[in-house]
Amino acid sequence: RLMVTVHTVWCLSLALLLVLSATRIAHGGNILVWYTEGSHWINLKPVLDTLIDRGHHVTVLVPSTSMFMNRSEPSRFHYEPFDVSISLEVIEASNEEFLQFSMYEIDHMNYIEMYIKFIDLAMIELRNNLKYLDGVVKSGTIMKRLKEAKYDLLLADPLYPGSELLADLLNLPLVFSLRFSPALNWERHCGQIPAPPSFVPGAMSKLTDTMDFSERLWNFLFYAVQDIVMQFTYWKEVDNYYSEFKGEPTSSCELMSKADIWLMRTYWDFDFPHPYLPNIKFVGGIHCRPAKPLPKDMEEFAQRSGDAGIVVFSLGSFINNITTEKANMVASALAQIPQKVLWRYSGKVPDTLGANTRIYQWIPQNDLLAHPKTRAFITHGGTNGIYEAIYHGVPMVGIPMFADQPDNLVHMMAKGAAVMVNLNFINAEGLRDAINTVINDKSYKENAMRLSKIHHDRPMSPRDEAVFWIEFTMRNKGAKHLRVQAHELTWYQYHSLDVLAFLLTVALLLVFFFIKICCFCVRRCCSRKAQGKRKFE
Repeated sequence: RLMVTVHTVWCLSLALLLVLSATRIAHGGNILVWYTEGSHWINLKPVLDTLIDRGHHVTVLVPSTSMFMNRSEPSRFHYEPFDVSISLEVIEASNEEFLQFSMYEIDHMNYIEMYIKFIDLAMIELRNNLKYLDGVVKSGTIMKRLKEAKYDLLLADPLYPGSELLADLLNLPLVFSLRFSPALNWERHCGQIPAPPSFVPGAMSKLTDTMDFSERLWNFLFYAVQDIVMQFTYWKEVDNYYSEFKGEPTSSCELMSKADIWLMRTYWDFDFPHPYLPNIKFVGGIHCRPAKPLPKDMEEFAQRSGDAGIVVFSLGSFINNITTEKANMVASALAQIPQKVLWRYSGKVPDTLGANTRIYQWIPQNDLLAHPKTRAFITHGGTNGIYEAIYHGVPMVGIPMFADQPDNLVHMMAKGAAVMVNLNFINAEGLRDAINTVINDKSYKENAMRLSKIHHDRPMSPRDEAVFWIEFTMRNKGAKHLRVQAHELTWYQYHSLDVLAFLLTVALLLVFFFIKICCFCVRRCCSRKAQGKRKFE
């Protein structure tokens, strides 16, 4: 009888567990994910895995031409493939030209030359991206499948245009995952985030929140110039595409402004304090995780470093190698430090490579940064790598290459956790000294640990917070109650220029009437005096 009772209880427990599991899956959302590339895709995947763990069904749009998205690799989410009319060779050539410009040419141009070349390259990339968009919204088959799937939400990194158009076409709540836009253009104009130029440095301005008059002047002009350029390049191109597609005037920024939640991939360990809105959530470090054990050969190499420790060196997912001359310079610098070095590099082995340095095609960067023998991280300054260094409290030597990387490293320098060098002007001795500085000057390690403490000291992990707000948006069929009224105001209403104009008009009228009354009184007074004088005569 006891065995029967135990068996019955076990069966009931199992049935209850199955019911709860089925209920959880039944209440899971159906999430559509906009395509992205590079470090943005690397950053997004852990969030998608967490959503799947929580019982949601995730579908990712993936183009037929992609450098990083591989629909044939094993994954827990479903891929929705679409065809594009542009080849991988064209994309890689465009990317290579941009890297060549950013890494080796930009430092030898004046500001105007640099800006013109940057705009030209950016417009080439934008037009390529719009060809990707063709493969989704102009494909009757794809749009039919997307409409029939009845998704609950669209999750997108707006780096690649079109997600806001698709959300509008499918009538879906939209959640953005965004690191930044140049001079915070999208955040300010589409998200309505307040950004006073007096203390909020524009993204890519290489400024901090502590600015003297000349820096505040430059920041003000930087905002203005970027807004003008964006209006006549990016917004003009995308607006024309959207308007032509919909058959009516359509503002892409207005469609972006309908995003329910903006998940900003930064936090106060990295960014400077600034104003934000209720639908802006900071989730910097959503890809960070505790370390796993190192491969056996790497662990043995690290252990042989003794008290000196190891240095981790990686230039990110886009930069696999540098010129032979620069590689020899870097290898010579690394050979002069007492630490062992693990260098992610796929170019020709430098002639000056030291016995203390090992080259790898790939390294488990996060796990190496967490290793107790890691003393410094040589990085290109990408947000993902910086956040892994913050997560594990590792000081950095920055060698920025392109995009936001110089700006990111300026943030880390301002917080005392990094030294930055320029690849085009540094020599072996200068790089060696920079590495020795962040290792031997204990303040860099202390500041890195302070940032790590700030990063971890929060109510929930950034990944859990990102997932919470995605689920929140699905539960509430959007988050319009967090959308500020500023979206409904014109630019002059937002800045109260109409109110100021009214008050100025009233003030001028009062002054005008006061002057008129004074003139009238003076004339009356003078007239009476004149009459009195004539009578006296």
